Amino acid sequence: MANSGELWAYFLTCKVGCMVVPSLRLMCFLSVAADLARCRRRAQEEDSAVLIDMASQEAEKGGSYGSTAHTPEYLYDPGESGVAGKQQTTPCPAEPQIGEPLPEHASHDCIGPGDFVLVWEEDLRPGQQQDSITRNKKDRHRAWRETFLQNLQAAGLHVDQCDVQDEISAVHYVLLSASWAVLCYYAEDLRLKLPLQELPNQASNWSANLLACLGLPNILIEDMPDVPPEYYSCQFKVSKLSRFLGSDNHDNFFSSTKRHQILYEILAKTPYGHEKKGLPGIDQLLVEGVFSAAFPLHDGPFTIPPEGPQAPGLSQRQVLYWHWARWSKWSKYQPLDHVRRYFGEKVALYFAWLGFYTGWLLPAAVVGTVVFLVGCFMVFSDTPTQELCHSSDSFEMCPLCPDCPFWLLSSTCTLAQAGRLFDHDGTVFFSLFMALWAVLLLEYWKRKSATLAYRWDCSDYEDIEERPRPQFAAAAPMTALNPITGKDEPYFPERSRMRRVLAGSVVIMMMVAVVVMCLVSIILYRAIMAILMSKSSNTILAAWASRIASLTGSVVNLIFILILSKIYVSLAHVLTKWEMHRTQTKFEDAFTLKVFIFQFVNFYSSPVYIAFFKGRFVGYPGNYHTLFGVRTEECAAGGCLIELAQELLVIMVGKQAINNVQEILVPKLRGWWHRLRHGWRRKKAAAVGPGKAPWEADYELQPCEGLFHEYLEMVLQFGFVTIFVAACPLAPLFALLNNWVEIRLDARKFVCTYRRPVAERAQDIGIWFHVLAAITHLAVTSNAFLLAFSSDFLPRAYYRWTRARDLRGFVNFTLARAPPTFAAAHNRTCRYQAFRDDDGHYSRTYWNLLAIRLAFVIVFEHVVFAIGRILDLLVPDIPESVEIKVKREYYLAKQALAENEVPLLQDTTPQPVNITGPQDPAFPLWAVVRTGFFQLLGWVKGHSRHSDREGFGMRTTKPAAPGQ
Repeated sequence: MANSGELWAYFLTCKVGCMVVPSLRLMCFLSVAADLARCRRRAQEEDSAVLIDMASQEAEKGGSYGSTAHTPEYLYDPGESGVAGKQQTTPCPAEPQIGEPLPEHASHDCIGPGDFVLVWEEDLRPGQQQDSITRNKKDRHRAWRETFLQNLQAAGLHVDQCDVQDEISAVHYVLLSASWAVLCYYAEDLRLKLPLQELPNQASNWSANLLACLGLPNILIEDMPDVPPEYYSCQFKVSKLSRFLGSDNHDNFFSSTKRHQILYEILAKTPYGHEKKGLPGIDQLLVEGVFSAAFPLHDGPFTIPPEGPQAPGLSQRQVLYWHWARWSKWSKYQPLDHVRRYFGEKVALYFAWLGFYTGWLLPAAVVGTVVFLVGCFMVFSDTPTQELCHSSDSFEMCPLCPDCPFWLLSSTCTLAQAGRLFDHDGTVFFSLFMALWAVLLLEYWKRKSATLAYRWDCSDYEDIEERPRPQFAAAAPMTALNPITGKDEPYFPERSRMRRVLAGSVVIMMMVAVVVMCLVSIILYRAIMAILMSKSSNTILAAWASRIASLTGSVVNLIFILILSKIYVSLAHVLTKWEMHRTQTKFEDAFTLKVFIFQFVNFYSSPVYIAFFKGRFVGYPGNYHTLFGVRTEECAAGGCLIELAQELLVIMVGKQAINNVQEILVPKLRGWWHRLRHGWRRKKAAAVGPGKAPWEADYELQPCEGLFHEYLEMVLQFGFVTIFVAACPLAPLFALLNNWVEIRLDARKFVCTYRRPVAERAQDIGIWFHVLAAITHLAVTSNAFLLAFSSDFLPRAYYRWTRARDLRGFVNFTLARAPPTFAAAHNRTCRYQAFRDDDGHYSRTYWNLLAIRLAFVIVFEHVVFAIGRILDLLVPDIPESVEIKVKREYYLAKQALAENEVPLLQDTTPQPVNITGPQDPAFPLWAVVRTGFFQLLGWVKGHSRHSDREGFGMRTTKPAAPGQ
């Protein structure tokens, strides 16, 4: 046996070689460990713990970036069935090879359910004529599929295939699972956080605390089974395996979501033999159509057993269905910790935001409803409204078109009363309230987000080594050296990308121009409809001409909005792909920005026109302005604010209703069609095995479409609630009612309708927070201009100050007389709404009011922004309790390092860390492996971006607030 000095000299020599090729660190380390073990155990060649079959460095250098194609067969547990590698034996004849079709009417029974499923379908119809292109494509896909599955086995995954087929087609299911060794390696590679010390669950809710302080019963709370505890956690280290809770239980140590993350990481990196060298990943295979689907398995069915919710052993999916996804739970808190445990942090943060926003809508809805009710009572006591309704023939108004008759102002009494519902002194208070409400909402969401990020171990989450998108890798014209990883990666010149971004911006401007054209067409439609209906002999129809034209125009506008939205989302996706963004994060940010800019113009252009432009450029009798030969619109007797409220309700409520119907019906129709296509296979398989396999049931579900459209819907709703709230105090109420439905509808989709998504980590809601902050600032300015220029608040206040405090004569004050030339031409005089003199020029009152309005906008904006800034300073982004916990965790990390790190490094014969499972007899080997691993860690720490203080991977800084 070689002496220890020779062994360690050999170890250091190989360690230097590992530094040259960082991607071979694990393989070099294990190779050295194997050599050391062979020196100590030359007589034990038959040992079953095969460590590694070392590939040449030349072959490894020629492999793909981030690839697992040449992943060594390391640390395999011979006791685990189906582990690929040198130990894998040839399957028996009864078990088909990968990709080999089964006999007709057969369904292969898999050994176990696995964690991840790959699916592809095959057409077996005999005599079907195929051209050479189709045959070549099928052959190429078959070769890629077989190579991919073989590489998955080489990466250490357990691959099992199940087929369901009949005479004409087949569906192939590949079930994937990872061994204990693979899970440990990738958990450390992905820096997954695992528990060190258990803590009691400290979830809290402000409403629950408030009701408890008041001594009132809380009907929103519900006892949840199997509440996930909280932990002090750290990044997983194999060298400190014994320090983690439950490390002796290999079956349950890694949760299902963490296993899914590891498996997806392997699937995303594994190459499959594409012509373009270095192109890996399941995502590209799905795009190419090699596989039909790839998804994690649900935890069994969601239906509750006959024993009810008290039945023992309910799965996480059943618990979520019973306590979260049912409609009867609309009045209960969401079990966010359960959602996070089953779906991951990204989905849980969306539902946390949705629930938080919905809870904050409650006070806004209450105040808005009270303001609306106050307006209802003020209608019958308002002096100007009563003057208008009782004016009889006192105010004869000028015609609305050249051929239209003169009309009486008193005929619009109902419209004036309806306008008073939304335009009164309470509107000013409500606008100020909603501006501060939006500021406080975002401030307290930052606190809530920081708390959740800490509790869910995401406060220091960073995606440092984000891979290039598979689509980017496929289309990139060249490769370049990545300065971080030191590997060749697909590359697209930045200058070329900027040219494409600019070209895409031109397309966006063209689409915005299309929206403006649709808006102009709606304006012309309303003007023409109002003129045609004003000529009607029906007095009521003529009096309501403007309102009917406006209402029908709103409906037509909603139809245009929905159609253009569908078209542009598809166009934006194509443009963003064409721009060649390297990573998925940059792709999503660019796509989100494009879609939001367009949707903002699409949804808000018509309300902006009504609020700030309609009735501003009408002219006066004898000199009316026209648009394409049609006289421009003017506000009806009730003012433009009532028309704006009508437009908002039609667009917001109509869009919400249509979206909810789509979310309910479309998945049902898709599921029905999927079951209709594959129902015959279940009938064939029923003769072979009882019931339906879990992977078959999950394949019948709809693929998860992500959270983009869910966030977009809520952000657009937030804009309706805040930007134009001065015109419609009932907007928060309708948003609240919609969100109560939306929460359970989305929950039901994720639990019952969608395939289980891969769990993703997230620190906050991402770019959407910045969008919400921009909308909040825009809302302050918008409401200031609404109150100043679209409401009667300032003209009434000016009249009180200068004329009469009881507002008697206010209606006459707002009406101007037609110029003498117009009166002479028609042999009668008439009135019109404007502050002009008898010659049609703006009067002194108009200029005084304009100065007051501009001053009001400036004062309103500065007061709200100043109060918002003060609140921002007074309300810390991170709660004090969270800061204390962060410091406590940092302290525990230092204590753990001080008490354990040095003794472990000094101990040359530590207790073994069993990575291969309890059945592995090679415990002496692990003493050498662990010692070598600590030596390797010394070099890694010198080149890692983390300091030695983070040896346990614990948080050492305060969690960043969302948006920072």
